[in-house]
Amino acid sequence: MPGVLDGIRVLDFGRYIAGPYVGALLADFGADVIRIEKRGGSEDRFVLPLTTDADGRPGEGALFLQMNRNKRSVTLDPMKPEGRTALDRLVATADVVIANLPPQTMARMGLDYDSLRAVKADIILANLSSYGKDGPWATRPGFDSVGQAMCGSIYLTGEPGRPWRAPIAFVDFGTALHAAFGIAMALIEKQRSGRGQEVVGALLATAAAFNGFLLTEQSVLELDRGPIGNRAFNSGPTDLFQTRDGFIVVHTVGNPLFKRWADLMGEPEWLEDERFATDDARGDNGAVLSERMADWCAERTRDEALEALATAHVPAGPVLKPQEALDHPQVRALGLLHPVAWPGTDRPAMVAQAPIWLSETPALPPTGQAETGEHTDEVLSAIGYGAEELAALREVGAI
Repeated sequence: MPGVLDGIRVLDFGRYIAGPYVGALLADFGADVIRIEKRGGSEDRFVLPLTTDADGRPGEGALFLQMNRNKRSVTLDPMKPEGRTALDRLVATADVVIANLPPQTMARMGLDYDSLRAVKADIILANLSSYGKDGPWATRPGFDSVGQAMCGSIYLTGEPGRPWRAPIAFVDFGTALHAAFGIAMALIEKQRSGRGQEVVGALLATAAAFNGFLLTEQSVLELDRGPIGNRAFNSGPTDLFQTRDGFIVVHTVGNPLFKRWADLMGEPEWLEDERFATDDARGDNGAVLSERMADWCAERTRDEALEALATAHVPAGPVLKPQEALDHPQVRALGLLHPVAWPGTDRPAMVAQAPIWLSETPALPPTGQAETGEHTDEVLSAIGYGAEELAALREVGAI
């Protein structure tokens, strides 16, 4: 079955997560996504290596496999005149270009929007950066952790005097998700009017949006909240709790849920206690609620606690190690990760696909990543390059 984006060609100049994940999402739904990188492979190919070569050098990594599934690979150096010509010929066949490179680098490579639309007037450019196109920090580099830090998330995570960064790159992934949404909107507009456009995303903008409700509260009430560990500002009991054989998380929001929790704890009088009358009050007095919950959990195994909470319809889940997450029956039942054969090891690599289900045009299963430059000849031959021209491009290092 063809994907819903079948016939859409995407040139992916993304690196690491924010850019490449946009391309991965589009490829999952059938777009022809061509990853373009330098000869020998870009540096993000070797993050979290899954194998090593005979000389002990790191092989291709888990990050790259996850971000570049279902794509074709072309090596190309647009900084060389011959490479720039090849780039222009590729752009002329494309619908979308993705890049999360510094603005000055994009301009030198001919990937800025003005250069691209001079080649193809209806091109769509997804231009992702750390700080956006305007402002005093527009040209500064950054990564996911900088977005986490600058939106207030890191400050509010952890304990007083000991902030913690989230290891999951939610700012990168969020920026990619917004960009994929923006590209979908741009494709719809292109169908209507024939116009292309630039889709601009920024790590700082994503981080601020994700933390928007707390920034809104601060702008009005000026509460200057600080970190409170694993508790929540406006609910309780919401925390991590240790059972006899592991940790669980419990999240209780709203009066109906709190009533079910209080009944389970055998504390009906707390339903009339002003300290726990509202979500905000329960957040302010969360330490008391967490202490009661901790005592209850300490007497039970993880499974016993989770079963009792599920019976009471109180949201809770186990704190899983990565291997436990891979093995969890709900993860397996949903088919969240797919086995992909990996050179150099007998163990399949478990790769996630787009975590969304479309009833009529579902995502395509991951087929793994391409070797560096695996499709260079195939792609360039399709736009008119002959064998001698390809050899000449290799001779000058353009491919």
